[in-house]
Amino acid sequence: MMNNIILFVTCLALASSALAADETETEFHYVTGAYADPSKWSSVKKEWKICGVGKRQSPVNLSPKVARLVHNSTALIQTYYKPVEATLKNRGYDIMVSWQEDAGKLVINNTDYKLVQSHWHAPSEHFLNGQRLAMELHMVHKSADGHLAVIGVLLREGEPNAFISRIMDKINSIADILHGEASIGKIDPREFGWDLTKFYEYRGSLTTPPCTEDVIWTIVNKVGTVSRQQIDILVDARRAGYEANARPAQPLYKRMVYLNDQSTPSASALN
Repeated sequence: MMNNIILFVTCLALASSALAADETETEFHYVTGAYADPSKWSSVKKEWKICGVGKRQSPVNLSPKVARLVHNSTALIQTYYKPVEATLKNRGYDIMVSWQEDAGKLVINNTDYKLVQSHWHAPSEHFLNGQRLAMELHMVHKSADGHLAVIGVLLREGEPNAFISRIMDKINSIADILHGEASIGKIDPREFGWDLTKFYEYRGSLTTPPCTEDVIWTIVNKVGTVSRQQIDILVDARRAGYEANARPAQPLYKRMVYLNDQSTPSASALN
């Protein structure tokens, strides 16, 4: 009798996970041991195999110990943003801001990457000095030939985040609506509140399936803040195994990580 009960509960849990995946129109989860958790992504679909065997996977642990220090390479990365109408969307596994028109671009080594969308992960996906923080903002950019560049901003629990405060009511309005959308008016991407005075840069992958290894990651070194209420609201807006939507840190292998410090004069400038 007990074995039958255990079998029933197990089957019910698997069925619930599968149903949740169908409801969110995705086939991956984050809860350890659940259907298609991060350790199983590579076996869910053959197109996702690189999630398990890739050598340039993201996120990673970032620290000065693993990075090569670079000074004042301002010509290598620049941003050009402008305010345009934006929409907030509940994708089930995250809350996303998208722009209806051209909101600007990120330029890396003379290549333009158009800003596509921004979203949050809680807790953070990248680790800083071995520590996982409360939240991480991703600003996703794409070049004309389909290559990706993502700016990551780490947030620790503390004072409210000004941008999230501005759209708090809109987040609440779509929290219980899968694929729910709300107009948030004109948004200047610079309102997210960060600067590129000092940042990490490395080559990696998408942090969700298919884990494509075609991403230039720029992680801002200066950590921002987000309140506990804001964290709870963004987490509560996700359902069915996506409440903690952060992939575990991946091995760095032999990749080079750069720590660009644009606040310190370069050696050539001092001579």
